Amino acid sequence: MSLLNFLINLMFKLKKSLGQNFLIDKNIINKILSIETLKNQNIMEIGPGSGNLTKLIIQKGIKKFLAIEKDERFYELLKKEFRNNNKIHIDNMDILKKDLNKIDLKNVIVFGNLPYNISTQILVNFINLNKWPPFYKKIIFMFQKEVADRILAKSKDKQYGRLAILVNYRLEIIESFNISKNCFFPTPAVDSKIIVFTPKLNIKYDIKSIKNLEYLTNIFFSGKRKMINKPLKKIFKNYITVATKLKIDLNMRPSDLSFDEYYRLAEYFEGNMSV
Repeated sequence: MSLLNFLINLMFKLKKSLGQNFLIDKNIINKILSIETLKNQNIMEIGPGSGNLTKLIIQKGIKKFLAIEKDERFYELLKKEFRNNNKIHIDNMDILKKDLNKIDLKNVIVFGNLPYNISTQILVNFINLNKWPPFYKKIIFMFQKEVADRILAKSKDKQYGRLAILVNYRLEIIESFNISKNCFFPTPAVDSKIIVFTPKLNIKYDIKSIKNLEYLTNIFFSGKRKMINKPLKKIFKNYITVATKLKIDLNMRPSDLSFDEYYRLAEYFEGNMSV
């Protein structure tokens, strides 16, 4: 049964608060599954909904499968559908409340047609883990195009900001392909994009806590059009000395600084918090 018929027959009302837009184009679903070989792999899926993607993943001869579904109605549907398959575990919970540090699977491939309203929070949670390299070896996420553009942005780009800086610190990013809004039910207002992430194994900088990078970038990009001397002064008392030491031009704007310059700032901040 198609997702559309399922929703009509059961008179479901999709919850706007959960950002529910389901991928129903089989060609696109198969294209997503072709990104990575799934046989004998551990798989995690965020927000499987009625299981359109889930069913095809399981047919690939996977090793173990973990699904996180917040909507209890879909959780019950999936639990019934896969009740006789001991490879599959389904959690009925909010992915934002899931402690990703306690995932006991290894080398996991993570799929997610993410709710647009919390997609960036989910991605940051996958970066902000205690142990690195993490439990996953690849993430295949679908984002609203505007969010995807922010993730893919480089310094001096209009969309460049906190999200790109945070993600690029720990993940390699590959832009995969665009998906028309017409491939979803209900039809969203915008197109989507698939992005593939792999954990960086050799990270050039040693930032002890991602929270510190979040803190710095939040201050810098709260005044994106201002020169960086103002946010730098908020962080460091002796900000001119810091800028000189790190070879940062105070006449630049936050969007002009490269990834490396932000990572050097975060390292310096952690080692000199009283400066």
